[in-house]
Amino acid sequence: MENRPQWGTRAGFILAAVGSAIGLGNIWRFPGVAYENGGGAFFLPYLFALLTAGIPLLIMEFTIGHKYRGSAPLSFFRLKKGAEWLGWWQLAISFVISTYYAVIIAWAMSYAYFSFSQKWGKDPLNFLVGDYLKVTDAGQVGSLVPGVFIPLIIVWVITLGILFKGVKKGIEAANKIFIPALVVLFLVIVVRALTLEGAAEGINAFFNPDWSQILNGKVWVAAYGQIFFSLSIAFAIMVTYSSYLPKKSDITNNAFITGFANSSFELLAGIGVFAALGFMANQQGVPIDEVVSKGVILAFAVFPQIINELPAFNGAFGVLFFVCLTLAGLTSLMSIVETYVAGFQDKFKVSRNKAVAIGGGVSALISILFATQGGLNFLDTVDAFINNYGVAVAGLVEIVIVAWIAKELGNLRNHANAISDIQLGSWWNICLKYITPVVLGVMMFMNIRTDLTTSYGGYPESFNFYFGWLVAIGAIVVGILFAKVRKWDPGLYEAPKDKGVSK
Repeated sequence: MENRPQWGTRAGFILAAVGSAIGLGNIWRFPGVAYENGGGAFFLPYLFALLTAGIPLLIMEFTIGHKYRGSAPLSFFRLKKGAEWLGWWQLAISFVISTYYAVIIAWAMSYAYFSFSQKWGKDPLNFLVGDYLKVTDAGQVGSLVPGVFIPLIIVWVITLGILFKGVKKGIEAANKIFIPALVVLFLVIVVRALTLEGAAEGINAFFNPDWSQILNGKVWVAAYGQIFFSLSIAFAIMVTYSSYLPKKSDITNNAFITGFANSSFELLAGIGVFAALGFMANQQGVPIDEVVSKGVILAFAVFPQIINELPAFNGAFGVLFFVCLTLAGLTSLMSIVETYVAGFQDKFKVSRNKAVAIGGGVSALISILFATQGGLNFLDTVDAFINNYGVAVAGLVEIVIVAWIAKELGNLRNHANAISDIQLGSWWNICLKYITPVVLGVMMFMNIRTDLTTSYGGYPESFNFYFGWLVAIGAIVVGILFAKVRKWDPGLYEAPKDKGVSK
């Protein structure tokens, strides 16, 4: 008899999956990527990437988790003997990401508080790196930064507290509150931004198509990269979440809903961000391209400057924006930590509370490194390398193993079709066997070529080696070692039979 936890409702699962997909990158990465890669013209390759890679991969991972009923290591073990290490590699990637992702949420919490008085002053960038983070030279740890450490504790208390409650009473219940709140609050931000002087120019810059870019290979790679990283694919989240689905679940429909909900929020974020950037450009009397930014600088330097220049309700707008960042971050962090909690439970037969305490506790302790004066430098490098050479490469290896080595696409398609209204055809196999691996291979080649010819971020090569390359390679080594630690209990060798599963 299967004792695996289950989602209480279908909506609970979809909200959790959407909550994982909607993260910080939707708000601070997508608008800039779209603008840099052809504006409105970018949406054509973006939609093509969603339909040929994003949703097919979501369907594949949903099906793997649902069919094999386990965490990523257990599911891949059941799919193909010898593939367990892939699951542990993905869990190691998730573990690394959780250690610094929590710190960024802590920054957002701090800035929500700073918004009441615009504590960042007239020079938000210098405030961020100087007064707030007190950034030191690359490679130096420096002292603990209380303004980061205190909210970091709050982030971990909230996250682990929710995970202690379990799948249904914890993750599902939290997402039923966080996701609707996030959407409503961000809609308020967008509506307010659209009423600002210069907003129309910002929106026009965002949507104005540069069709000369449509045949540029880098634009298509950027579109696939955005879809891939945005949908929480290839670091065990969707496999883990779908393993908690009831036997009768419409997998394909769930994947389409998740994919389009995530992309819709990205589009909403783009409108809100560029309306605000248009206002900022108008206020400063400069072209829109001089104020466009993305990532940490957009969120914690450019947006505070926009808040400074608002004609009214500055504090309220700032609080809304940074609360949205916090909510988006928390829903993603919960899903990231849940991956290795589930893995520890399956492999080592420990209680959920012990798995959360050990896994989450160790991650929380390591995250303190990113709450030091050197934290921003460590975070920047670790994030770049674990994404480019962790998530992206793990995704490529996953597809190769499933489609070419295990040759399981046919069985997975049959499983999904048996319980889904939308039937998968040969297009699904073609996308996963040919299109996605080729694009991911090109992405990997381009990243390696760039990072071997230039030092990432202008940091010393030794710094990038120890906190970039070694971290990415270390995740693979950890995956292999964990796969060899001990054998699975005999009762876990086979997935529970899908008795009575029908369309």
